[in-house]
Amino acid sequence: MPLRIAIDVRRVRDFGIGTYIRSLLHALAAIDSSDEYILLALPEDGRTFADLPPNFKTTLYRRTDSYFLNHFGFPWLLRRLRPDLVHIPLNQVPLFMGEPYVVTIHDMASLLFQTGSGLRLSLRRFLLRRGLLRAKRIIAVSEATRRDVRDTLNIPEDRIRMVYNAPNPELRQPPHAGDAPEANSEGERLARARTLERYQIHYPFLLYAGNIRPQKNIPRLVEAFAVVREQLSRHPVYHELHLIIIGDEISRYPSVRRAVIQARVEKVVRFLGFVPFETLRIFFEHAAVFVFPSLYEGFGLPPLEAMACGTPVVTSNVSSLPEVVGDAALLVNPENVFEIARGIQDVLLDEDLRHRLIGRGKVQAARYSWERTAREVLEVYREVAAAE
Repeated sequence: MPLRIAIDVRRVRDFGIGTYIRSLLHALAAIDSSDEYILLALPEDGRTFADLPPNFKTTLYRRTDSYFLNHFGFPWLLRRLRPDLVHIPLNQVPLFMGEPYVVTIHDMASLLFQTGSGLRLSLRRFLLRRGLLRAKRIIAVSEATRRDVRDTLNIPEDRIRMVYNAPNPELRQPPHAGDAPEANSEGERLARARTLERYQIHYPFLLYAGNIRPQKNIPRLVEAFAVVREQLSRHPVYHELHLIIIGDEISRYPSVRRAVIQARVEKVVRFLGFVPFETLRIFFEHAAVFVFPSLYEGFGLPPLEAMACGTPVVTSNVSSLPEVVGDAALLVNPENVFEIARGIQDVLLDEDLRHRLIGRGKVQAARYSWERTAREVLEVYREVAAAE
């Protein structure tokens, strides 16, 4: 019997969770034409999912999940819709959420890295633990995240299913793949050149793309970049090296700007904020190195996305990152500025290492598939429905 599944898609514009929502929905649409999906979206996102098949229907709800009345209003809306189960794709469960529901946990950063009063953190911990204990299943995006959920909140392990994320499949194929190869190749070159010219990029650059939050370790990345710039100041190519940072909410974290000023690299560090997918893809492809020295990741999708584009990666040797990137990236201690700098310099200057990382990176990224993710998530849905 077909299921009626409600999915909360109000965070579709977020940097990481938004990618998860969009990719999962399109993968589910490709493999499941029998079940009915109700997508609970904010009014401004009403047309975002218009390209999905008829068994995907959008219901608008004007409250965000951060609004206090969401604890009451969202469960009330679900009672009227009467789905067989609900999927909440982030660790924010309304207090009066009805059962059955499934929650995806991307990481535990909201407990491990957020600042605030002891009372606020205790309340956040209480609400999250309560929401997860009442969930029929919890989807963790890596083994590291599964351990964090189990150990931090004392959640029974048999309630947690591990389902990996995956890079956007469009990163592994040229745009307009159906076009004639000759025209496509020339058109792509012109489009890339125009994009780089629009951003006035005519120099080699390191790239970071992701959220701008304390655990992302951006100040140390800036310091390491300053060290590399100094060491390569006479290099024939890399004396013009820049650092490009793509990420949202930069204004909320003044420590990043301070790090740039203190390192005296204001003229060679650029903050671009949010960029469209095709632009991000071009930055991935043209970066000399993708650097991701995060202190903590639930999965760590950006390094895989860079690998899918054929860019060598320097990333951290902590949390889920070694699990996800395997031997396809150069791993460094994210708390040691000079080790980060040494890793960057090694990848820039050692051609054999670069080629090795690029080759391994493409293989590693190809191991992850949104089709497989969708099939495993669908298994969770059906497991929950069968138990009701």
